[in-house]
Amino acid sequence: MIDAVVFDLDGVIVDSEQVWDDVRERYTNEVGGTYTETATRDMMGMSSVEWSRYMSEALGVPGTPEEINAAVVERMLERYGDAPPLIPGAVAAVRRISARLPCAIASSSNPELIEVVIRVAGLADVFAVAVSSQEVARGKPAPDVYLEAARRLAVEPGRCGAVEDSHNGLRSAKRAGMFVVAVPNPHFPPDDESVALADVVLGSIAELQLETFAV
Repeated sequence: MIDAVVFDLDGVIVDSEQVWDDVRERYTNEVGGTYTETATRDMMGMSSVEWSRYMSEALGVPGTPEEINAAVVERMLERYGDAPPLIPGAVAAVRRISARLPCAIASSSNPELIEVVIRVAGLADVFAVAVSSQEVARGKPAPDVYLEAARRLAVEPGRCGAVEDSHNGLRSAKRAGMFVVAVPNPHFPPDDESVALADVVLGSIAELQLETFAV
């Protein structure tokens, strides 16, 4: 059995991957960039520093990466409002696990977006640790954000479970040495190779139980 669980946010607790995709595509097109067919998959798991630089260099979005990041996050906050699209069953699943084990967030989202989701979901009392990839050297698929979450929890990474939905997220958690539970994102499914890295694959976050980590 593991000693702590680290949850991804986008695609696991909040149904936001398609919101990110729509916001970044609309912004790219509005300002004269070119949103390519591979842009969505390329940016999944990237930190804000990485995807804003990608939008500048690969998609031709004008402005500095810092300006691009600020513009996109402003639009994401507008779209979230006071009702981020929480995934059915996610809050209950997190509370089931947190009743027995300490829990953390390891997300590619910006800190202000993480804060909104945690507050609206009523999970501020659950997640004493929430790490954005903006706070570490490399975004997913590098393991940095998961390793930092484990460090803040004071639990060895190998004693942590991770819950992920995307190809880069699954690779990140696996590289951190965690017990990986995959809940494949139905909007942007991870590739078979990434799913095969998981220790357990679930059909939905609602299926997550403490016993899932005891396989």
